Amino acid sequence: MTGPDRRGRHREVLAVPAETLAPGDRPAPGPIAVLPEPDPFFVAAVEDAGGTVAPLDDDTRGLVWLSSEGADDFAAALAAHPQIGWAQLPWAGIDAFAEVIRDQAVPGRIFTSAKGAFAQPVAEHALTLTLALLRDLPERIRATSWGPKAGWSLYGLHVVIVGAGGIAIELLRLLEPFGVTSTVVRRSGDPVAGATRTVTDDRLHEVLPDADVVVVAAASTPGTANMFSAAEFELMRDSAYIVNIARGALIDTDALVAALRSGAIAGAGVDVTDPEPLPDGHPLWAEPHAIITPHSADTPEMTAPLLAARVRHNVRALLDTGDFAGRVDPAAGY
Repeated sequence: MTGPDRRGRHREVLAVPAETLAPGDRPAPGPIAVLPEPDPFFVAAVEDAGGTVAPLDDDTRGLVWLSSEGADDFAAALAAHPQIGWAQLPWAGIDAFAEVIRDQAVPGRIFTSAKGAFAQPVAEHALTLTLALLRDLPERIRATSWGPKAGWSLYGLHVVIVGAGGIAIELLRLLEPFGVTSTVVRRSGDPVAGATRTVTDDRLHEVLPDADVVVVAAASTPGTANMFSAAEFELMRDSAYIVNIARGALIDTDALVAALRSGAIAGAGVDVTDPEPLPDGHPLWAEPHAIITPHSADTPEMTAPLLAARVRHNVRALLDTGDFAGRVDPAAGY
Protein backbone atom coordinates (compact mmCIF):
# COMPACT_ATOMS: atom_id res chain seq x y z
CA MET A 1 0.00 0.00 0.00
CA THR A 2 1.36 3.38 -0.97
CA GLY A 3 0.42 6.90 0.01
CA PRO A 4 -1.51 9.36 -2.17
CA ASP A 5 -0.06 12.30 -4.05
CA ARG A 6 -0.69 14.43 -0.93
CA ARG A 7 -2.79 16.97 -2.81
CA GLY A 8 -5.18 16.87 0.08
CA ARG A 9 -8.37 16.94 -2.01
CA HIS A 10 -10.33 14.54 0.15
CA ARG A 11 -13.79 15.08 1.56
CA GLU A 12 -14.74 14.40 5.14
CA VAL A 13 -15.02 10.64 5.39
CA LEU A 14 -17.99 8.67 6.63
CA ALA A 15 -18.07 8.48 10.40
CA VAL A 16 -18.13 4.91 11.67
CA PRO A 17 -19.39 4.23 15.17
CA ALA A 18 -16.68 3.05 17.51
CA GLU A 19 -17.03 0.99 20.64
CA THR A 20 -15.38 2.71 23.58
CA LEU A 21 -13.59 0.47 26.05
CA ALA A 22 -13.31 1.11 29.75
CA PRO A 23 -9.73 1.87 30.83
CA GLY A 24 -9.29 -1.55 32.43
CA ASP A 25 -10.30 -3.30 29.19
CA ARG A 26 -7.94 -1.40 26.89
CA PRO A 27 -4.67 -2.80 25.53
CA ALA A 28 -1.58 -1.36 27.15
CA PRO A 29 -0.11 1.55 25.14
CA GLY A 30 3.39 1.29 23.77
CA PRO A 31 5.46 1.25 20.57
CA ILE A 32 3.72 0.39 17.30
CA ALA A 33 5.22 -1.64 14.45
CA VAL A 34 4.25 -0.84 10.85
CA LEU A 35 4.66 -3.96 8.71
CA PRO A 36 5.52 -5.70 6.46
CA GLU A 37 7.31 -2.51 5.36
CA PRO A 38 7.16 0.79 7.29
CA ASP A 39 5.58 2.96 4.58
CA PRO A 40 6.46 6.59 5.48
CA PHE A 41 2.90 7.79 4.80
CA PHE A 42 1.48 5.48 7.48
CA VAL A 43 4.40 5.93 9.84
CA ALA A 44 3.51 9.62 9.75
CA ALA A 45 -0.13 8.77 10.50
CA VAL A 46 0.92 6.87 13.63
CA GLU A 47 3.19 9.69 14.74
CA ASP A 48 0.57 12.37 14.00
CA ALA A 49 -1.69 10.61 16.50
CA GLY A 50 1.01 10.64 19.17
CA GLY A 51 2.28 7.11 18.62
CA THR A 52 5.86 5.88 18.44
CA VAL A 53 6.88 3.64 15.55
CA ALA A 54 9.57 1.08 16.29
CA PRO A 55 10.70 -2.30 14.91
CA LEU A 56 8.77 -5.33 16.08
CA ASP A 57 10.12 -6.57 19.40
CA ASP A 58 9.01 -7.57 22.89
CA ASP A 59 7.97 -3.99 23.68
CA THR A 60 5.58 -3.70 20.71
CA ARG A 61 1.98 -3.09 21.75
CA GLY A 62 0.38 -2.22 18.41
CA LEU A 63 0.75 -3.61 14.89
CA VAL A 64 -0.35 -1.88 11.67
CA TRP A 65 -0.33 -4.41 8.82
CA LEU A 66 -0.33 -2.75 5.38
CA SER A 67 -0.51 -5.71 3.00
CA SER A 68 -3.54 -7.65 1.84
CA GLU A 69 -1.20 -10.63 1.59
CA GLY A 70 1.21 -12.33 3.95
CA ALA A 71 -1.30 -13.93 6.32
CA ASP A 72 1.36 -16.41 7.47
CA ASP A 73 3.81 -13.61 8.31
CA PHE A 74 1.05 -11.70 10.10
CA ALA A 75 0.23 -14.82 12.13
CA ALA A 76 3.88 -15.42 12.97
CA ALA A 77 4.32 -11.85 14.22
CA LEU A 78 1.30 -12.14 16.51
CA ALA A 79 2.20 -15.60 17.78
CA ALA A 80 5.75 -14.55 18.61
CA HIS A 81 4.58 -11.40 20.41
CA PRO A 82 1.55 -12.19 22.57
CA GLN A 83 1.89 -8.78 24.27
CA ILE A 84 0.53 -7.07 21.13
CA GLY A 85 -2.87 -5.73 22.18
CA TRP A 86 -4.06 -4.14 18.95
CA ALA A 87 -3.61 -5.06 15.29
CA GLN A 88 -4.90 -3.01 12.34
CA LEU A 89 -5.59 -4.59 8.93
CA PRO A 90 -5.65 -2.55 5.71
CA TRP A 91 -8.94 -3.55 4.07
CA ALA A 92 -12.61 -3.71 4.95
CA GLY A 93 -12.82 -7.40 4.06
CA ILE A 94 -10.64 -9.66 6.19
CA ASP A 95 -11.48 -13.01 4.57
CA ALA A 96 -7.82 -13.72 3.80
CA PHE A 97 -6.95 -13.18 7.48
CA ALA A 98 -10.07 -14.57 9.18
CA GLU A 99 -8.47 -17.87 10.22
CA VAL A 100 -5.38 -16.11 11.58
CA ILE A 101 -7.55 -13.74 13.62
CA ARG A 102 -9.51 -16.62 15.10
CA ASP A 103 -6.28 -18.46 15.98
CA GLN A 104 -4.57 -15.38 17.42
CA ALA A 105 -7.53 -13.93 19.32
CA VAL A 106 -5.87 -14.06 22.73
CA PRO A 107 -7.66 -12.39 25.66
CA GLY A 108 -7.39 -8.61 25.56
CA ARG A 109 -6.22 -8.43 21.93
CA ILE A 110 -8.23 -6.19 19.61
CA PHE A 111 -8.30 -6.51 15.84
CA THR A 112 -9.52 -3.65 13.67
CA SER A 113 -10.06 -3.45 9.93
CA ALA A 114 -10.84 -0.66 7.50
CA LYS A 115 -14.54 -1.57 7.39
CA GLY A 116 -16.55 1.57 6.89
CA ALA A 117 -13.48 3.65 6.10
CA PHE A 118 -13.72 3.11 2.33
CA ALA A 119 -17.50 3.38 2.15
CA GLN A 120 -17.59 6.56 0.07
CA PRO A 121 -15.53 5.44 -2.96
CA VAL A 122 -17.03 1.93 -2.98
CA ALA A 123 -20.61 3.21 -2.76
CA GLU A 124 -19.78 5.70 -5.50
CA HIS A 125 -18.58 2.81 -7.67
CA ALA A 126 -21.75 0.83 -6.97
CA LEU A 127 -23.82 3.80 -8.11
CA THR A 128 -21.62 4.21 -11.20
CA LEU A 129 -22.12 0.57 -12.22
CA THR A 130 -25.86 0.81 -11.55
CA LEU A 131 -26.32 3.89 -13.73
CA ALA A 132 -24.13 2.46 -16.49
CA LEU A 133 -26.16 -0.75 -16.60
CA LEU A 134 -29.51 1.05 -16.61
CA ARG A 135 -28.34 3.32 -19.44
CA ASP A 136 -27.22 0.32 -21.52
CA LEU A 137 -23.61 1.47 -21.55
CA PRO A 138 -22.09 -2.05 -21.79
CA GLU A 139 -23.59 -2.39 -25.27
CA ARG A 140 -23.09 1.22 -26.36
CA ILE A 141 -19.44 1.34 -25.36
CA ARG A 142 -18.77 -1.69 -27.57
CA ALA A 143 -20.91 -0.39 -30.44
CA THR A 144 -19.41 0.68 -33.75
CA SER A 145 -22.63 1.93 -35.33
CA TRP A 146 -25.75 3.91 -34.37
CA GLY A 147 -28.39 1.86 -32.59
CA PRO A 148 -31.88 2.02 -31.11
CA LYS A 149 -32.67 4.14 -28.11
CA ALA A 150 -32.52 2.04 -24.94
CA GLY A 151 -32.19 2.49 -21.20
CA TRP A 152 -33.99 3.04 -17.94
CA SER A 153 -33.98 5.76 -15.32
CA LEU A 154 -32.99 5.00 -11.74
CA TYR A 155 -35.64 7.39 -10.42
CA GLY A 156 -38.34 5.55 -8.50
CA LEU A 157 -36.92 2.06 -8.88
CA HIS A 158 -36.66 -0.57 -6.14
CA VAL A 159 -33.09 -1.26 -5.00
CA VAL A 160 -32.24 -4.23 -2.80
CA ILE A 161 -28.96 -3.90 -0.91
CA VAL A 162 -27.52 -7.07 0.62
CA GLY A 163 -25.46 -6.04 3.64
CA ALA A 164 -25.82 -3.24 6.16
CA GLY A 165 -22.30 -1.95 6.72
CA GLY A 166 -20.76 1.40 5.90
CA ILE A 167 -20.99 0.86 2.14
CA ALA A 168 -24.72 0.17 2.32
CA ILE A 169 -25.33 3.20 4.52
CA GLU A 170 -23.38 5.48 2.19
CA LEU A 171 -25.07 4.03 -0.88
CA LEU A 172 -28.48 4.73 0.66
CA ARG A 173 -27.38 8.34 1.11
CA LEU A 174 -26.30 8.57 -2.54
CA LEU A 175 -29.60 7.07 -3.69
CA GLU A 176 -31.75 9.60 -1.82
CA PRO A 177 -32.01 12.12 -4.71
CA PHE A 178 -33.32 9.37 -7.02
CA GLY A 179 -36.40 8.70 -4.89
CA VAL A 180 -35.89 4.93 -4.93
CA THR A 181 -37.54 2.51 -2.59
CA SER A 182 -34.92 0.43 -0.85
CA THR A 183 -34.77 -2.87 0.97
CA VAL A 184 -31.73 -3.79 3.05
CA VAL A 185 -31.09 -7.49 3.67
CA ARG A 186 -28.99 -8.18 6.76
CA ARG A 187 -28.37 -10.78 9.46
CA SER A 188 -30.36 -8.91 12.10
CA GLY A 189 -33.74 -7.31 11.70
CA ASP A 190 -32.66 -4.00 13.20
CA PRO A 191 -33.85 -1.18 10.92
CA VAL A 192 -31.21 0.58 8.83
CA ALA A 193 -31.54 4.36 8.74
CA GLY A 194 -32.37 5.58 5.25
CA ALA A 195 -33.81 2.26 4.03
CA THR A 196 -37.48 1.93 3.18
CA ARG A 197 -37.45 -1.42 4.94
CA THR A 198 -35.01 -3.87 6.47
CA VAL A 199 -35.39 -7.65 6.37
CA THR A 200 -33.33 -10.56 7.67
CA ASP A 201 -31.24 -12.61 5.28
CA ASP A 202 -33.58 -15.59 5.49
CA ARG A 203 -36.06 -13.43 3.54
CA LEU A 204 -33.73 -12.79 0.59
CA HIS A 205 -35.82 -14.98 -1.74
CA GLU A 206 -38.90 -13.04 -0.72
CA VAL A 207 -37.54 -9.66 -1.83
CA LEU A 208 -35.63 -10.60 -4.99
CA PRO A 209 -38.68 -10.86 -7.30
CA ASP A 210 -39.53 -7.18 -6.71
CA ALA A 211 -36.01 -5.81 -7.19
CA ASP A 212 -35.02 -3.66 -10.14
CA VAL A 213 -31.39 -3.50 -8.94
CA VAL A 214 -29.62 -5.77 -6.44
CA VAL A 215 -26.39 -4.49 -4.90
CA VAL A 216 -24.24 -7.05 -3.10
CA ALA A 217 -22.37 -5.36 -0.23
CA ALA A 218 -22.12 -8.09 2.40
CA ALA A 219 -19.03 -9.52 4.08
CA SER A 220 -17.46 -12.66 2.63
CA THR A 221 -17.82 -15.49 5.14
CA PRO A 222 -18.48 -19.22 4.83
CA GLY A 223 -22.15 -18.41 5.34
CA THR A 224 -22.33 -15.98 2.41
CA ALA A 225 -20.40 -18.07 -0.14
CA ASN A 226 -22.43 -18.40 -3.37
CA MET A 227 -25.27 -16.42 -1.82
CA PHE A 228 -26.29 -15.74 -5.42
CA SER A 229 -26.53 -18.88 -7.54
CA ALA A 230 -28.95 -20.22 -10.13
CA ALA A 231 -31.87 -20.26 -7.67
CA GLU A 232 -31.49 -16.57 -6.83
CA PHE A 233 -31.12 -15.49 -10.46
CA GLU A 234 -34.26 -17.43 -11.36
CA LEU A 235 -36.18 -15.42 -8.77
CA MET A 236 -35.06 -12.07 -10.18
CA ARG A 237 -36.94 -10.22 -12.91
CA ASP A 238 -35.55 -10.53 -16.42
CA SER A 239 -35.34 -6.72 -16.37
CA ALA A 240 -33.28 -6.63 -13.14
CA TYR A 241 -29.59 -5.93 -12.70
CA ILE A 242 -27.07 -7.16 -10.14
CA VAL A 243 -24.04 -5.20 -8.92
CA ASN A 244 -21.30 -6.76 -6.77
CA ILE A 245 -18.83 -4.52 -4.96
CA ALA A 246 -18.30 -6.91 -2.03
CA ARG A 247 -16.34 -10.10 -2.76
CA GLY A 248 -16.45 -12.41 -5.75
CA ALA A 249 -17.23 -15.46 -3.63
CA LEU A 250 -20.75 -14.17 -2.91
CA ILE A 251 -21.80 -14.88 -6.51
CA ASP A 252 -21.52 -18.22 -8.32
CA THR A 253 -19.76 -17.01 -11.47
CA ASP A 254 -20.92 -19.92 -13.65
CA ALA A 255 -24.52 -19.26 -12.57
CA LEU A 256 -24.10 -15.56 -13.35
CA VAL A 257 -22.84 -16.31 -16.86
CA ALA A 258 -25.75 -18.69 -17.40
CA ALA A 259 -28.26 -16.11 -16.18
CA LEU A 260 -26.87 -13.47 -18.53
CA ARG A 261 -26.84 -15.85 -21.48
CA SER A 262 -30.41 -17.00 -20.91
CA GLY A 263 -31.75 -13.51 -20.25
CA ALA A 264 -32.83 -14.44 -16.72
CA ILE A 265 -31.42 -11.06 -15.67
CA ALA A 266 -30.80 -7.94 -17.73
CA GLY A 267 -27.17 -7.32 -16.79
CA ALA A 268 -24.43 -7.35 -14.19
CA GLY A 269 -21.77 -4.97 -12.95
CA VAL A 270 -19.03 -6.67 -10.95
CA ASP A 271 -15.96 -5.12 -9.40
CA VAL A 272 -15.02 -8.46 -7.83
CA THR A 273 -15.08 -11.97 -9.28
CA ASP A 274 -14.48 -15.60 -8.44
CA PRO A 275 -11.82 -16.41 -9.52
CA GLU A 276 -9.94 -13.15 -9.16
CA PRO A 277 -8.33 -11.84 -11.25
CA LEU A 278 -10.83 -13.07 -13.81
CA PRO A 279 -8.72 -15.01 -16.36
CA ASP A 280 -8.39 -13.82 -19.93
CA GLY A 281 -10.85 -15.70 -22.09
CA HIS A 282 -13.29 -16.38 -19.26
CA PRO A 283 -16.89 -16.53 -20.61
CA LEU A 284 -17.95 -13.58 -18.47
CA TRP A 285 -15.71 -11.27 -20.51
CA ALA A 286 -17.79 -12.05 -23.60
CA GLU A 287 -21.15 -11.20 -22.06
CA PRO A 288 -22.47 -8.05 -23.76
CA HIS A 289 -24.56 -7.05 -20.76
CA ALA A 290 -21.80 -7.27 -18.19
CA ILE A 291 -19.41 -4.63 -16.88
CA ILE A 292 -16.27 -5.94 -15.19
CA THR A 293 -13.94 -3.62 -13.31
CA PRO A 294 -10.68 -4.96 -11.79
CA HIS A 295 -11.44 -4.57 -8.06
CA SER A 296 -11.00 -0.85 -8.54
CA ALA A 297 -13.87 0.54 -6.49
CA ASP A 298 -11.23 1.63 -4.00
CA THR A 299 -7.88 2.34 -5.61
CA PRO A 300 -4.75 2.99 -3.49
CA GLU A 301 -5.00 6.69 -4.34
CA MET A 302 -8.50 6.73 -2.84
CA THR A 303 -7.90 4.48 0.13
CA ALA A 304 -4.52 5.64 1.43
CA PRO A 305 -5.79 8.86 3.06
CA LEU A 306 -8.87 7.04 4.37
CA LEU A 307 -6.80 4.24 5.90
CA ALA A 308 -4.42 6.80 7.37
CA ALA A 309 -7.38 8.47 9.07
CA ARG A 310 -8.45 5.10 10.48
CA VAL A 311 -4.91 4.44 11.72
CA ARG A 312 -4.75 7.84 13.44
CA HIS A 313 -8.11 7.23 15.10
CA ASN A 314 -7.11 3.80 16.39
CA VAL A 315 -3.68 4.92 17.56
CA ARG A 316 -5.44 7.52 19.69
CA ALA A 317 -7.73 4.75 20.93
CA LEU A 318 -4.72 2.66 21.96
CA LEU A 319 -2.99 5.55 23.67
CA ASP A 320 -5.94 7.26 25.27
CA THR A 321 -9.59 7.10 24.24
CA GLY A 322 -10.29 3.38 23.89
CA ASP A 323 -12.84 4.00 21.10
CA PHE A 324 -11.48 1.63 18.44
CA ALA A 325 -13.18 1.94 15.05
CA GLY A 326 -13.70 -1.01 12.72
CA ARG A 327 -13.44 -3.68 15.41
CA VAL A 328 -13.42 -7.23 14.04
CA ASP A 329 -15.44 -10.05 15.56
CA PRO A 330 -13.06 -13.05 15.30
CA ALA A 331 -15.94 -15.54 15.47
CA ALA A 332 -18.03 -13.83 12.78
CA GLY A 333 -15.06 -13.18 10.49
CA TYR A 334 -15.73 -9.48 9.88
